[in-house]
Amino acid sequence: MDVSTRAVLTAAVATLVAAAAFFGELPLVGVSILLVLLFAIGWPRLLGLPSPLGAGVVIALSGAGAVLAITATRGEPYLRDLPIVLALAVLLAFVNELARQDGRLRLVESVTGTVTGVLIVTAAAGWVASGRTPGGTSLVVSGAVALAIGAAVSAVPLGGWTGAVMTTGAAVVAGGTVGAVMPSVSILAGALLGLATGLLVAALHVLFDGVPSLERRTAALAALVLPVSVSGILVYVVGRVLVG
Repeated sequence: MDVSTRAVLTAAVATLVAAAAFFGELPLVGVSILLVLLFAIGWPRLLGLPSPLGAGVVIALSGAGAVLAITATRGEPYLRDLPIVLALAVLLAFVNELARQDGRLRLVESVTGTVTGVLIVTAAAGWVASGRTPGGTSLVVSGAVALAIGAAVSAVPLGGWTGAVMTTGAAVVAGGTVGAVMPSVSILAGALLGLATGLLVAALHVLFDGVPSLERRTAALAALVLPVSVSGILVYVVGRVLVG
């Protein structure tokens, strides 16, 4: 899967998040869990981890657990149970290593790769937490649209700093525009959401450029879902600071 195709699919997934937010919390929870599952399938293959099935199960359980924990939380702070989920996920990662029957080759690489995947999927729970804040629907839509536009622009083969600047600039403009028309979100908040998501997309575009494992579709799944997952926590943080 080439870089332009991944960028377009990232934009489509981000648009799906925005659409889910319009229909309420349950669809947003469902889309967040879908992000977790897609990432869990591809991340071990992307990194070439020695125990892809076990690592994928740990990542999927951790991400789904984080989303469900936040969904079940009543009252602020919405992320208060997230540290517990992360702690249990790290323990589960070590249990996975103990259960390996292959001599535990590349042990450190396996543990670090699995735990990194856990951190990424738990960030997806930020979309659900964002949706529960004051003006949550507007906040999620602004962040998701900014991410979608930034990802779509990154599909254009501009290259180098030009591509990074255009990607970030497009996300800022998109975020500010949506923030201006959506209730409860200001132009400034929308623009900052665009800046955060645009920089993320541009950085990942450079990071994954030329990675051989991305020729495999399962590995490409993780790469295209990663910016959408991480953006969940970025949107939540910006929303709490600037929206309320």
